[in-house]
Amino acid sequence: MQFHRGRLFVHVHLRVADLEASKRFYLVVFKALGLPDVLQEGPGFFYADELFVGQATDYTSRVHLAFQARDQETVHGFHKAALAAGGRDNGAPGERSYHPGYYGAFVLDPDGNNIEAVFHGPSQRSAPSVVVTPK
Repeated sequence: MQFHRGRLFVHVHLRVADLEASKRFYLVVFKALGLPDVLQEGPGFFYADELFVGQATDYTSRVHLAFQARDQETVHGFHKAALAAGGRDNGAPGERSYHPGYYGAFVLDPDGNNIEAVFHGPSQRSAPSVVVTPK
């Protein structure tokens, strides 16, 4: 069975109460997941790949985001790093009953979004990422 990543969303937009706290949190999470910490930012926002985070002036968002982890050790590293960066535990690393091989951990970010790192078991990627070049 094959499945695809990167086809459904252009971006996910989080609206946060404290932009700097969120930026610190996500930089730590990205590092724990082995992702580049390259952020683009401007007045009232930052983004990395498909994740766009903006300063809220009226309401904050509440979503569940699941980041891909390359192995179970990365899930553990994510959980530990996210807690150290101000996240709150919402599910320690471990097997989940969602499907065989599902290994995840959950934390709440500074605004209460449910952030997960999940390893779905050994697999082979067709490419490390989808690269889009504007014409």
